[in-house]
Amino acid sequence: MSTTATERTEHHVRVGRRDLFVTEAGAGTPVVLLHGGGPGANGASNYVRNIDALAERFRVIVPDLPGYGASSKDLDLSDPFGDLALAVRGLLDALDIETAHLVGNSYGGAAALRLALDRPDRVDRMILMGPGGIGTTRALPTAGLNCLLDYYGGEGPSRAKIETFIRDYLVYDAGSVPDELIDLRYEASIQPEVVSSPPLRRPSGPTALRTLWRMDLTRDPRLARCEVPTLVVWGAEDKVNRPSGGARLASTMQDCDLFLMANTGHWAQWERAEQFNALAAAHLGDER
Repeated sequence: MSTTATERTEHHVRVGRRDLFVTEAGAGTPVVLLHGGGPGANGASNYVRNIDALAERFRVIVPDLPGYGASSKDLDLSDPFGDLALAVRGLLDALDIETAHLVGNSYGGAAALRLALDRPDRVDRMILMGPGGIGTTRALPTAGLNCLLDYYGGEGPSRAKIETFIRDYLVYDAGSVPDELIDLRYEASIQPEVVSSPPLRRPSGPTALRTLWRMDLTRDPRLARCEVPTLVVWGAEDKVNRPSGGARLASTMQDCDLFLMANTGHWAQWERAEQFNALAAAHLGDER
């Protein structure tokens, strides 16, 4: 285990067949931050503008999800959200945490919601930012989702491809993204293990329809019974997952607030970090 200058610890945790790389900071009630599934993503970079602020009040736990960063690269692609939920639950077990708050962006939002459906007793409160799995398999994919899913196709990954995804689809203000961030995401996206088996791709083969069905969490009858207090944050200009998903969750779940951010894309916690951090602290601290 190593400690950084920002008083964070970084270590691997054995979870079943996999090793998960975990960044931790702060103390108190555990809050698990689950990152999105774009190429080159990992936990610490996805929440670079949120970890320190939340660590002032909570024990912040930020894993690299299976298939990403420094974690094991294997993932059950026949039920990816279910497998991710299983990995997060296993992480809680390994850290001897009975219940935790979950914060999930996009792919990580789908993982958080699936865990809340599978094991609501393990989830205290939840924040979902532009989560996947909210009707995304019922209509044609958005331009942003197509860009993401095509990243490893054709001539393979490139810096130009990832720059297009981040600047044109991930955020509202393309100029706000530094070149260094794109360079880091590109280098992470071309790890040989990831290129040979991308963790997020279009379902194919004879089980594709079943996989798509599993990945649409709005089809799950447990969604309407879910009582986990939830805050949904969605960028009004999200080009990856349609903002209409926010209203669907708010009208379906038992205890769900919706906050729509103007002039914001898919990466709300990064683009509107100060506002997001305040909303998160209030919701997770039950100060609504």
